[in-house]
Amino acid sequence: MGHRLLKFVLFTCFFVLAQASQAITEEKMVLVRDITTIAGVRDNPLVGYSLVVGLNGTGDRRQTLFTTQTLANIMQRMGVQIPANQIRVNNIAAVFVTASLPSFARPGMQLDVTVSSIGDAKSLEGGVLLLAPLHGPDGQVYAEAQGPLTLGGYSAGGASNSKQVNHPTVGRIPNGGTVERDTAVDLNRLSTISFVLRDADFTAAKQISRVINRQFNKEISTVVDSRQINVNIANAGQSSVPELISQIQNLSITVHPPAKVVINERTGTIVMGGDVKLSAVSVLHGSLSVQVTTTFTVSQPAPFSKEGQTVVTPEQDVQAKETSAKSIRLAEGASVEELINGLQTMGATARDIVAILQAIKAAGGLQAELEIL
Repeated sequence: MGHRLLKFVLFTCFFVLAQASQAITEEKMVLVRDITTIAGVRDNPLVGYSLVVGLNGTGDRRQTLFTTQTLANIMQRMGVQIPANQIRVNNIAAVFVTASLPSFARPGMQLDVTVSSIGDAKSLEGGVLLLAPLHGPDGQVYAEAQGPLTLGGYSAGGASNSKQVNHPTVGRIPNGGTVERDTAVDLNRLSTISFVLRDADFTAAKQISRVINRQFNKEISTVVDSRQINVNIANAGQSSVPELISQIQNLSITVHPPAKVVINERTGTIVMGGDVKLSAVSVLHGSLSVQVTTTFTVSQPAPFSKEGQTVVTPEQDVQAKETSAKSIRLAEGASVEELINGLQTMGATARDIVAILQAIKAAGGLQAELEIL
């Protein structure tokens, strides 16, 4: 009796350890820098307007009025007076220039810029962007761009026989922009640094605050909400704020991936987390196929008949076919992967699986967040 009891206790301990080991493997160690950003430290969009010149007859047409007006204004500033109504714009194109101004940008830094046609130009291949001031959201000029374009596509042929690859009306200029205004922030003047989680999570925010306080052996961080963790710079005792940020960003915490299923109905794509589970559920799936066929019958009058006419009569044939419903049954705690494998065995398409997952979520059988794109 004692021997059997010992075996039962050992088996129970082994089972508990196995479950604990499985729970541990579901956790993931990540660095703070991988899941957070620093409040106020971000890129800023820039936009400008200019002309692309040097095109081989693939530019805007004469009815694009703002292109001719822009060229006339540029020539006037250069001392050349030309009437706007007599300009041919086949070799030029009006474009918008966009770029992203990185954080801590200094004057003289190089930026990659994107050039996009806003008229009816066919292609920007071989074009050169004229000097374009790039404005920020506040209307100030932060950078300037100019240079030859690089395209990732082309357009060849005429109206009746042509071929196009990618978008020939959008190009890039690597290092074509130059920063003209200092946008760097003096971190040494800050009294508080705020770390912002990319995905809201109270548990992760609490763990980040704990690991920061443990690293500096004092209470220097507080959790504001599910996204923001504030760090008091004065209490940290660090002379360099960048060094303090670096130390915090290289700390690691344990995160639990959320149970989530993402569905794209347009493409039938399904992406699921590894720990998504289902309640006990039964799925019945059947299909009804209806086929309608139309044939035309021609009836003609008798030969050499003086009366009558040829009549075309349509005849329709309707056939309906319904297959028997197929079913699968999953036990409590089954994964979405097991469900999808079962549905594929039944012959369900990707869009059928999307509809079935939505129905299971509505019935309360999917223990995860369902996001539909």
